[in-house]
Amino acid sequence: MLPEITKIKGVHPGAVLDRELKRRGLESKQFALSLGEYPQTINAISKGRRGINPALSIKLGNALGANEEYFMLLQAYYEVEKKRKELLKEQSKPDLTKIRSILFWDTDINKIDWQKHKKAVIKRIFERGNDVEIGEIITFYGKEIVEKVLNDIPQFLPTLSENAETYLGAKLNLKNDSK
Repeated sequence: MLPEITKIKGVHPGAVLDRELKRRGLESKQFALSLGEYPQTINAISKGRRGINPALSIKLGNALGANEEYFMLLQAYYEVEKKRKELLKEQSKPDLTKIRSILFWDTDINKIDWQKHKKAVIKRIFERGNDVEIGEIITFYGKEIVEKVLNDIPQFLPTLSENAETYLGAKLNLKNDSK
């Protein structure tokens, strides 16, 4: 029996199909031919490289004893989840039009993981950034997080502490590694 859709929302329908074929001891090639489909089609769907269309959803539903729309609904939920993740990824970065890409000369600014590399980003912006860039980073991460990060990182350039005092309005306990 196929799992309830509510329990597997966002899962590629091919993963469910592959699991079901294995559970029933069906070979995908023979199964595809029994549906009047090319084996490559079922194989690509099972591997998550291809999606389900309405006609195939009907065939799969009938062959596996499910509702005809079962696999199409799975496909829709999968697409929505995929788009949701893309939008979340887009929202999880600052407004890059306000940050000069030259500040990140050693990497592609569009590929930065802004959460994972938060300390390095904040440090670099506070050492080398202008008013707009510093303001954007404070807006993006929040004043509390920026202050915490700045207190936990070593200071190499004096502009870091100057900018911290100017933009955050507080003297920070910055570590000084320059000896």
